[in-house]
Amino acid sequence: MKRAAILGSTAAVLAFLSAPAHAQFKDALGVSDQTAKDTATSQQRIDQLDDQTARLLNDYRANLKQLEAAKRYNTSLRTNIENQEAEIERLTADIDNVEGLQRAMQPLMEDMANRFGEIVSADMPFLEGERSARAARLQSILSNPSMSAAQRYRLIVEAYQIENEYGRTIGYYEGTIGDGEEALTGEFLRVGRIALMFKTPDDSVLKIYNKSTGEWEDLSKGSYLQDVKFGLRMAKEQTAPDIFFVPVKPPVTAQ
Repeated sequence: MKRAAILGSTAAVLAFLSAPAHAQFKDALGVSDQTAKDTATSQQRIDQLDDQTARLLNDYRANLKQLEAAKRYNTSLRTNIENQEAEIERLTADIDNVEGLQRAMQPLMEDMANRFGEIVSADMPFLEGERSARAARLQSILSNPSMSAAQRYRLIVEAYQIENEYGRTIGYYEGTIGDGEEALTGEFLRVGRIALMFKTPDDSVLKIYNKSTGEWEDLSKGSYLQDVKFGLRMAKEQTAPDIFFVPVKPPVTAQ
């Protein structure tokens, strides 16, 4: 009986003692679970902060690249602005000198235009109408108020360039020599400025211009007709360039 009573008392004591421990264990489990939840929340927050930091770092690097590009662009713009300012200064100086240049150019252009007419008049009489009209035009542009000095000078230079081309090319054109009943129609062959010849379509007349006398003289058909016909085909670009013969007077030694 005593043993049973002792065992019963012991069980009651253990039951009494285990009740708080169980409660404490439950409390510990609750704390542990809450700690785990708090840890998960903190980790989530840390992950969010880490992602945000990574985004900010990428933005910072991108902004650094944009800043570097902007600096280089500004440097390039600064260089362009400096060059433009220097160009403005140069143009301003040129504008300031325009009036003086125009005063200096006007007499020169007048001399060139007058000299051009003299050259045409003293030269062999080829393309007389065209060249005389060009000389008259140069005289007219000098008094044209609607044209600038630069435009006048360009036209004068172009006229001289055309005359220069005549001296190193061959050419042909159709026209007449003589007046009235003695007028003859045919083809002219110009060889630079050293020879100007004329041939009728039926080859019955062959002449050469004598610059010394200012007259047309007969040219030997037996000696030069085939060369003149070949030269005309060359001038018309009907055959490949080649050598042909024309009569040329020897140079005169100056006294």
